[in-house]
Amino acid sequence: MTRALGAIAFATIASVPTIVSADESGISFWIPGTFGSLAATPQQPGWSAASIYYHTSVFAGRDVARAREIQIGRIPANLTATLNANVNANVDLGLLNATYVFATPVLGGQASASLIGIYGANTTSLNGLVTGSLSTPGGSIPFSRFDSVSDSITGFGDLIPQFALRWNAGVNNYMTYVMGDIPVGAYQSTRLANIGIGHGTIDAGGGYTYFNPQSGHELSGVLGFTYNFTNPDTQYQSGVDMHFDWGASQFLSKQVQIGLVGYVYKQLGCDSGSGDRVGCFRSQVAGVGPQVGFIFPVGDMQGYLNFKAYKEFAAENRPDGWNAWVTFVISPAAPTPTAPPRRMITK
Repeated sequence: MTRALGAIAFATIASVPTIVSADESGISFWIPGTFGSLAATPQQPGWSAASIYYHTSVFAGRDVARAREIQIGRIPANLTATLNANVNANVDLGLLNATYVFATPVLGGQASASLIGIYGANTTSLNGLVTGSLSTPGGSIPFSRFDSVSDSITGFGDLIPQFALRWNAGVNNYMTYVMGDIPVGAYQSTRLANIGIGHGTIDAGGGYTYFNPQSGHELSGVLGFTYNFTNPDTQYQSGVDMHFDWGASQFLSKQVQIGLVGYVYKQLGCDSGSGDRVGCFRSQVAGVGPQVGFIFPVGDMQGYLNFKAYKEFAAENRPDGWNAWVTFVISPAAPTPTAPPRRMITK
């Protein structure tokens, strides 16, 4: 069981943010389900690599549709409009996470540094009726039209650096992390579908894992907060976000793990900036679903394969739907215990 910790802990924190949540136009830095089971347990020192496939299919109503129409410039500043519309998006992302775990303790804990790269595809459509009034020097003119807009893009996403510290005390494990978004991904403010988010962020938080190798019981939770910088293309600043990921699992054997995962997201601060034309626009969503994991040797390394899926509910001012993760990790295996050398006896 001990040999599993490095790979699983890395896998559950490897999948890091970039698209689909709240804030400006219904999109946030944090990806729902980023953290999970065994997130706070220590890892084996050295290099690890994780490849993650992430898919989400989401649907949003008129509030998000109106925000997207404003962002892409289809509702001008002098148009007072209401929408009976919806937005649908299908996103497929591939994430590659390279992590180095330091052998030398830092503040009594284990330090790790990661860099996540993203490549994927986003297909988004918007359909609905726009009604309102157009302000002119001669007065207001009634306005009505049916919009049907679709867009798709394939390309690279933003870069995500992360630093974490973990501590172990028996069955109790603790962690803290800080990560951010470097906005170098495919993004245009007037495009309906994007891979990048168009602005920088700082995200930080902490977590706890209870793990008993003898019984196989595990319970984890990670709480984090995101500060969003102003989008230079739109002069829109999203509010502060709070997100909580949790996981609970049971090891049926040293190689097989099953359980549940979930998350809660809530935007705490109002959106702002000169480009904010939708008001406070605070968002929230929750999700829950099953997970299963498998541990196996890969040469001298250790492999871990994890599947998890979430059904969302309680959404407000953001898309909701479902999302799924497939994570494959290769990490150093724990050393095989050996008998201590016999003490020499001299006369």
